[in-house]
Amino acid sequence: MERLTGRIILLWGWRRSLTAFLAGAFAVLSQAPYDFFAVCFISFPVLVWLLDGATVAPRSGALRRIAPAFAIGWWFGFGYFLAGLWWVGGAVLVEAESFAWALPFAVFGIPALLAFFYGFACAVARPLWSNGLGRIAALAFAFGLAEWLRSFLFTGFPWNAIGYAAMPVPLMMQSASAVGMVGMNVLAVFVFALPALFADRRHLRLGLTLGAVLVTAHLAFGYVRLATPATADGPTLAVRIVQPDIDLSEKWDADVRDRIFRTMLELSAKPPEAGQPVPQLILWPETSVPFFFTERPDALTALGEMLGDGQLLVAGAMREESGRATGEETRYYNSVIAINDKGEIVDAVDKVHLVPFGEYMPFADLLARFGLEQVVAGPMNLSPGASRHAIAAPNGLRALPFVCYEIIFPDLIAVDATSADIIVNVTNDAWFGDTPGPYQHFRQAQVRAVETGLPLVRAANTGISGLVDPQGRIVDALAINVRGVIDASIPSYRRDARVAGGARVNGLIILFVFGALGLGMVLRQGLRPN
Repeated sequence: MERLTGRIILLWGWRRSLTAFLAGAFAVLSQAPYDFFAVCFISFPVLVWLLDGATVAPRSGALRRIAPAFAIGWWFGFGYFLAGLWWVGGAVLVEAESFAWALPFAVFGIPALLAFFYGFACAVARPLWSNGLGRIAALAFAFGLAEWLRSFLFTGFPWNAIGYAAMPVPLMMQSASAVGMVGMNVLAVFVFALPALFADRRHLRLGLTLGAVLVTAHLAFGYVRLATPATADGPTLAVRIVQPDIDLSEKWDADVRDRIFRTMLELSAKPPEAGQPVPQLILWPETSVPFFFTERPDALTALGEMLGDGQLLVAGAMREESGRATGEETRYYNSVIAINDKGEIVDAVDKVHLVPFGEYMPFADLLARFGLEQVVAGPMNLSPGASRHAIAAPNGLRALPFVCYEIIFPDLIAVDATSADIIVNVTNDAWFGDTPGPYQHFRQAQVRAVETGLPLVRAANTGISGLVDPQGRIVDALAINVRGVIDASIPSYRRDARVAGGARVNGLIILFVFGALGLGMVLRQGLRPN
């Protein structure tokens, strides 16, 4: 072990960068759909040893002292995000004749930008570096800080946060309800990096004891929480989830729109299987309506005829607001629309958190000043919703909708879900095919159910659609590239609206405790006589 550690510490130049890149790429095997979290017990010790060797002359300036650590973190992050997000490139190839030029940015550019967060983490950790356990605490603090910042800076994109590696199954997801994703990120990095102590054995016994305590508490808390079922309190809601499996190449083809719409109607109107109740709420995926209702009022009539008495359809659809009366431009929204049994639109919730470059062009006004009207006037320019609210569902329940990747933002869900009984997620992951992307997306949605203590109902165009209980267990699901429906009854659960907010606070406390521990250890080492 000491010989291997020494060789890693002494790596230089391209060999050090390549090792960091490979360590980061290897760590992706801990994420869905692979869920082999043990790889992190290799990747993070390697990262620690690489940072051990990131030294410069004592009298170097502050930036020069952290530059080697930043470079190591950037290469680690580039490997991690490239191996974990390569499938994003599939989205631009769906309409390759128009967007193939963006493939290098999608595959390499996004990982290169996200890697700056891990470069930042290592740059923050290096000044707090000390021997033994102190540097492990410093790394955990720095990565926790970086992952927290990644959840909101530059619109935020907390995809595949390190903490998910410690939550491959519901037993290991329950801790998120107590410490949130911030706490999970910190604790996961701390435990994963502990094998680095085997190299010089400084603080080894203390580190292994702390690791054992944390892992035992993690598993025990999960066991106790799963053994104590969430308390059903109130009416149930019979739900039908529709997964139409529509080919994206046909999605907006004017010649097949009617056929797509008929498919949706037929799936929604199917009699329930024996033993299943007649659905009270029918859920369609994101942009499942292949036209604007303002252009096709006959579609609302058809929906009213299809829906039975008291049934409510909640469908993902594009919505437009004409600006003719005010002289403004027409606005388009990616929305969730509620339609009653009379074919009337009774509510609509617009997507608030749009995908940059996918649904809108950042800095559109600035680009337009440079004559780039063609770029900013493309079909990607949607308008964000002003706010989110719960839709009134049958039996007096409240269903809070999140469109596509909105479900991956823990703080967003924690704030909005306090007024809901059910979380609804509509998405269209067909853009990414049968790649790790849809599995990763579904996993993050599972954890949101655990954090909020609310059941999750999810409809995806080509999968993964499913029903998840408040403890993250999959009640039923449809696989990728399958056409069908799920019928299920959802109880309403007694819950404390403060749970998710409390977990966020606990997570931040853990973050600062580890930061203080790292700082304390480096100060203690500096004061120790030579």
